Amino acid sequence: MMIISSTTNAKVKFVRRLQNERRFRMREQLYVAEGTRWADELVQLNVTPAQVYITEQWLNTAVHTQILQQISALSQTEPITVTDAVMKMMSDTNTPPGILLVLPIQPQPIPDKPTLILLLDGINTPGNLGTMLRTAGAAGADLVLLAPNSVDAYNPKVVRGSMGAHLRLPIHHLSWEEIGEVVQNTAVTVATIDAQTNYTDFNWQQPTTIIIGSEAHGASKEARQLAQTPITIPMHKATESLNAAMAAGIILFEAARQRKKTINN
Repeated sequence: MMIISSTTNAKVKFVRRLQNERRFRMREQLYVAEGTRWADELVQLNVTPAQVYITEQWLNTAVHTQILQQISALSQTEPITVTDAVMKMMSDTNTPPGILLVLPIQPQPIPDKPTLILLLDGINTPGNLGTMLRTAGAAGADLVLLAPNSVDAYNPKVVRGSMGAHLRLPIHHLSWEEIGEVVQNTAVTVATIDAQTNYTDFNWQQPTTIIIGSEAHGASKEARQLAQTPITIPMHKATESLNAAMAAGIILFEAARQRKKTINN
Protein backbone atom coordinates (compact mmCIF):
# COMPACT_ATOMS: atom_id res chain seq x y z
CA MET A 1 0.00 0.00 0.00
CA MET A 2 1.35 3.39 -1.00
CA ILE A 3 1.80 5.84 1.90
CA ILE A 4 2.67 9.48 1.31
CA SER A 5 4.63 10.98 4.19
CA SER A 6 6.20 14.02 2.52
CA THR A 7 4.30 17.30 2.35
CA THR A 8 6.35 18.21 -0.76
CA ASN A 9 5.04 15.22 -2.72
CA ALA A 10 3.71 16.19 -6.18
CA LYS A 11 0.26 14.75 -5.43
CA VAL A 12 0.02 16.82 -2.26
CA LYS A 13 0.97 19.98 -4.16
CA PHE A 14 -1.61 19.14 -6.84
CA VAL A 15 -4.41 18.86 -4.25
CA ARG A 16 -3.32 22.09 -2.56
CA ARG A 17 -3.55 23.92 -5.89
CA LEU A 18 -7.05 22.54 -6.43
CA GLN A 19 -8.01 23.82 -2.99
CA ASN A 20 -6.49 27.26 -3.48
CA GLU A 21 -6.74 28.21 -7.16
CA ARG A 22 -9.97 28.62 -9.10
CA ARG A 23 -8.16 28.80 -12.44
CA PHE A 24 -6.36 25.55 -11.69
CA ARG A 25 -9.65 23.84 -10.80
CA MET A 26 -11.17 25.04 -14.07
CA ARG A 27 -8.13 23.96 -16.09
CA GLU A 28 -8.04 20.50 -14.54
CA GLN A 29 -11.84 20.23 -14.27
CA LEU A 30 -11.42 18.83 -10.76
CA TYR A 31 -12.36 19.93 -7.25
CA VAL A 32 -11.85 18.65 -3.70
CA ALA A 33 -14.42 17.38 -1.22
CA GLU A 34 -13.65 16.21 2.30
CA GLY A 35 -15.33 13.96 4.84
CA THR A 36 -17.17 10.70 5.32
CA ARG A 37 -20.54 12.17 4.35
CA TRP A 38 -19.21 13.13 0.93
CA ALA A 39 -17.70 9.66 0.56
CA ASP A 40 -21.05 8.09 1.39
CA GLU A 41 -22.80 10.38 -1.14
CA LEU A 42 -20.44 9.14 -3.86
CA VAL A 43 -21.41 5.56 -3.10
CA GLN A 44 -25.13 6.33 -3.03
CA LEU A 45 -25.02 8.19 -6.34
CA ASN A 46 -22.40 6.01 -8.09
CA VAL A 47 -20.04 8.94 -8.68
CA THR A 48 -16.48 7.95 -9.55
CA PRO A 49 -13.75 10.00 -7.84
CA ALA A 50 -10.51 10.80 -9.65
CA GLN A 51 -8.43 10.31 -6.50
CA VAL A 52 -9.06 9.25 -2.91
CA TYR A 53 -6.77 10.03 0.03
CA ILE A 54 -7.21 8.56 3.52
CA THR A 55 -5.39 8.35 6.83
CA GLU A 56 -4.83 5.09 8.68
CA GLN A 57 -6.81 6.46 11.63
CA TRP A 58 -9.86 7.15 9.43
CA LEU A 59 -9.74 3.63 8.05
CA ASN A 60 -9.71 2.16 11.56
CA THR A 61 -13.49 1.53 11.70
CA ALA A 62 -15.64 -1.11 10.02
CA VAL A 63 -18.03 1.48 8.56
CA HIS A 64 -15.23 3.47 6.97
CA THR A 65 -13.63 0.31 5.61
CA GLN A 66 -16.92 -0.65 3.97
CA ILE A 67 -17.35 2.83 2.43
CA LEU A 68 -13.82 2.69 1.05
CA GLN A 69 -14.42 -0.73 -0.45
CA GLN A 70 -17.54 0.59 -2.16
CA ILE A 71 -15.68 3.64 -3.48
CA SER A 72 -12.86 1.43 -4.74
CA ALA A 73 -15.41 -0.64 -6.65
CA LEU A 74 -16.51 2.54 -8.44
CA SER A 75 -13.03 3.84 -9.16
CA GLN A 76 -10.20 2.65 -11.35
CA THR A 77 -7.62 4.11 -8.97
CA GLU A 78 -6.50 2.74 -5.64
CA PRO A 79 -6.99 4.91 -2.54
CA ILE A 80 -3.79 6.51 -1.31
CA THR A 81 -2.89 6.50 2.37
CA VAL A 82 -1.24 9.64 3.75
CA THR A 83 0.12 10.57 7.15
CA ASP A 84 -1.84 12.88 9.44
CA ALA A 85 0.65 15.67 8.70
CA VAL A 86 0.17 15.29 4.95
CA MET A 87 -3.63 15.18 5.29
CA LYS A 88 -3.50 18.39 7.30
CA MET A 89 -1.44 19.99 4.54
CA MET A 90 -3.93 18.87 1.87
CA SER A 91 -7.07 19.74 3.83
CA ASP A 92 -8.88 23.08 3.87
CA THR A 93 -10.03 22.53 7.46
CA ASN A 94 -8.28 22.94 10.81
CA THR A 95 -9.32 19.42 11.80
CA PRO A 96 -9.14 17.19 8.71
CA PRO A 97 -11.84 14.50 8.61
CA GLY A 98 -9.44 11.79 7.43
CA ILE A 99 -10.73 11.23 3.89
CA LEU A 100 -10.25 13.59 0.96
CA LEU A 101 -11.79 13.11 -2.49
CA VAL A 102 -10.74 14.65 -5.80
CA LEU A 103 -13.84 14.80 -7.98
CA PRO A 104 -14.56 15.71 -11.60
CA ILE A 105 -16.38 18.97 -12.26
CA GLN A 106 -19.45 17.50 -13.98
CA PRO A 107 -22.54 19.61 -13.16
CA GLN A 108 -25.91 17.94 -13.45
CA PRO A 109 -27.60 19.00 -16.74
CA ILE A 110 -29.97 21.96 -16.80
CA PRO A 111 -33.57 20.64 -16.82
CA ASP A 112 -35.56 21.21 -20.00
CA LYS A 113 -38.42 22.73 -18.02
CA PRO A 114 -37.18 23.86 -14.59
CA THR A 115 -39.94 24.69 -12.12
CA LEU A 116 -38.01 26.37 -9.29
CA ILE A 117 -34.73 28.14 -10.06
CA LEU A 118 -32.51 29.89 -7.50
CA LEU A 119 -30.51 32.63 -9.24
CA LEU A 120 -27.68 33.99 -7.12
CA ASP A 121 -26.31 37.41 -7.98
CA GLY A 122 -23.16 38.77 -6.38
CA ILE A 123 -22.95 36.18 -3.60
CA ASN A 124 -19.29 36.47 -2.65
CA THR A 125 -19.15 34.71 0.72
CA PRO A 126 -18.32 31.01 0.25
CA GLY A 127 -20.08 29.95 3.44
CA ASN A 128 -23.28 31.71 2.36
CA LEU A 129 -23.19 30.08 -1.07
CA GLY A 130 -22.60 26.63 0.41
CA THR A 131 -25.59 27.08 2.73
CA MET A 132 -27.77 28.29 -0.15
CA LEU A 133 -26.91 25.26 -2.28
CA ARG A 134 -27.72 22.90 0.57
CA THR A 135 -30.99 24.74 1.27
CA ALA A 136 -31.99 24.82 -2.40
CA GLY A 137 -31.68 21.07 -2.59
CA ALA A 138 -33.64 20.58 0.62
CA ALA A 139 -36.47 22.85 -0.55
CA GLY A 140 -36.90 21.09 -3.88
CA ALA A 141 -35.30 23.60 -6.25
CA ASP A 142 -34.35 21.92 -9.49
CA LEU A 143 -31.64 24.36 -10.64
CA VAL A 144 -29.19 26.91 -9.20
CA LEU A 145 -27.70 29.55 -11.48
CA LEU A 146 -24.72 31.68 -10.51
CA ALA A 147 -24.37 35.09 -12.15
CA PRO A 148 -20.91 36.18 -13.39
CA ASN A 149 -20.13 38.14 -10.22
CA SER A 150 -20.61 35.22 -7.79
CA VAL A 151 -18.05 33.16 -5.89
CA ASP A 152 -16.86 29.88 -7.43
CA ALA A 153 -19.23 27.00 -6.67
CA TYR A 154 -16.19 24.70 -6.29
CA ASN A 155 -14.41 26.83 -3.69
CA PRO A 156 -13.58 24.40 -0.84
CA LYS A 157 -15.65 26.35 1.70
CA VAL A 158 -18.64 26.29 -0.66
CA VAL A 159 -18.21 22.56 -1.20
CA ARG A 160 -18.00 21.94 2.55
CA GLY A 161 -21.10 24.00 3.28
CA SER A 162 -23.14 22.42 0.50
CA MET A 163 -23.03 18.97 2.13
CA GLY A 164 -23.10 17.11 -1.17
CA ALA A 165 -25.49 19.37 -3.09
CA HIS A 166 -23.05 19.46 -6.03
CA LEU A 167 -23.78 15.80 -6.70
CA ARG A 168 -27.57 16.09 -6.58
CA LEU A 169 -28.44 19.55 -7.89
CA PRO A 170 -27.66 21.23 -11.24
CA ILE A 171 -25.37 24.17 -10.39
CA HIS A 172 -24.17 26.35 -13.28
CA HIS A 173 -22.11 29.52 -13.70
CA LEU A 174 -23.64 31.35 -16.69
CA SER A 175 -23.46 34.70 -18.44
CA TRP A 176 -26.42 37.05 -18.12
CA GLU A 177 -27.38 36.28 -21.73
CA GLU A 178 -27.41 32.55 -20.99
CA ILE A 179 -29.32 33.12 -17.75
CA GLY A 180 -31.99 35.06 -19.66
CA GLU A 181 -32.49 32.12 -22.00
CA VAL A 182 -32.79 29.59 -19.17
CA VAL A 183 -35.31 31.57 -17.09
CA GLN A 184 -37.41 32.96 -19.95
CA ASN A 185 -40.34 30.60 -19.36
CA THR A 186 -40.51 31.25 -15.62
CA ALA A 187 -41.93 34.03 -13.46
CA VAL A 188 -38.82 35.90 -12.31
CA THR A 189 -38.86 37.36 -8.80
CA VAL A 190 -36.20 39.36 -6.99
CA ALA A 191 -35.92 39.77 -3.23
CA THR A 192 -35.68 43.43 -2.18
CA ILE A 193 -36.39 45.42 0.96
CA ASP A 194 -38.60 48.00 -0.75
CA ALA A 195 -40.94 45.69 -2.70
CA GLN A 196 -44.70 45.89 -2.30
CA THR A 197 -45.40 42.15 -2.68
CA ASN A 198 -45.00 39.95 0.41
CA TYR A 199 -43.17 36.71 -0.40
CA THR A 200 -46.07 34.71 1.06
CA ASP A 201 -48.55 36.39 -1.30
CA PHE A 202 -46.73 35.34 -4.45
CA ASN A 203 -47.93 32.29 -6.40
CA TRP A 204 -45.04 29.84 -6.13
CA GLN A 205 -46.95 27.01 -7.80
CA GLN A 206 -46.01 28.34 -11.24
CA PRO A 207 -42.50 27.84 -12.72
CA THR A 208 -40.48 30.49 -10.91
CA THR A 209 -37.01 31.96 -10.64
CA ILE A 210 -35.93 33.53 -7.32
CA ILE A 211 -33.13 36.11 -7.53
CA ILE A 212 -31.12 36.68 -4.35
CA GLY A 213 -28.60 39.51 -4.49
CA SER A 214 -25.65 40.34 -2.27
CA GLU A 215 -26.17 41.69 1.23
CA ALA A 216 -23.89 44.65 0.56
CA HIS A 217 -25.26 45.83 -2.79
CA GLY A 218 -28.52 43.99 -3.39
CA ALA A 219 -29.47 42.75 -6.84
CA SER A 220 -27.46 44.08 -9.78
CA LYS A 221 -28.84 46.15 -12.66
CA GLU A 222 -28.88 43.05 -14.86
CA ALA A 223 -30.85 41.10 -12.26
CA ARG A 224 -33.41 43.86 -11.78
CA GLN A 225 -33.92 44.15 -15.54
CA LEU A 226 -34.60 40.42 -15.67
CA ALA A 227 -37.04 40.42 -12.75
CA GLN A 228 -40.77 40.82 -13.26
CA THR A 229 -41.92 40.84 -9.62
CA PRO A 230 -39.98 42.28 -6.66
CA ILE A 231 -40.87 40.50 -3.42
CA THR A 232 -40.02 41.23 0.19
CA ILE A 233 -39.78 39.50 3.55
CA PRO A 234 -41.52 41.67 6.19
CA MET A 235 -39.18 42.40 9.11
CA HIS A 236 -39.25 44.25 12.39
CA LYS A 237 -38.59 47.91 11.67
CA ALA A 238 -35.42 47.87 13.78
CA THR A 239 -33.87 45.26 11.46
CA GLU A 240 -32.12 46.61 8.37
CA SER A 241 -31.67 43.38 6.40
CA LEU A 242 -31.36 39.60 6.56
CA ASN A 243 -28.38 37.41 5.84
CA ALA A 244 -28.64 36.43 2.16
CA ALA A 245 -28.62 32.71 2.91
CA MET A 246 -31.35 33.15 5.52
CA ALA A 247 -33.48 35.15 3.08
CA ALA A 248 -33.03 32.48 0.41
CA GLY A 249 -34.06 29.78 2.88
CA ILE A 250 -37.21 31.59 3.99
CA ILE A 251 -38.37 32.18 0.41
CA LEU A 252 -37.42 28.71 -0.86
CA PHE A 253 -39.35 26.98 1.88
CA GLU A 254 -42.40 29.17 1.31
CA ALA A 255 -42.22 28.01 -2.30
CA ALA A 256 -41.88 24.42 -1.08
CA ARG A 257 -44.85 24.87 1.28
CA GLN A 258 -47.09 26.10 -1.54
CA ARG A 259 -45.83 23.47 -3.94
CA LYS A 260 -45.75 20.77 -1.24
CA LYS A 261 -42.42 19.74 -2.69
CA THR A 262 -39.69 19.02 -0.19
CA ILE A 263 -36.90 16.50 -0.17
CA ASN A 264 -39.00 14.11 1.94
CA ASN A 265 -41.76 13.66 -0.61
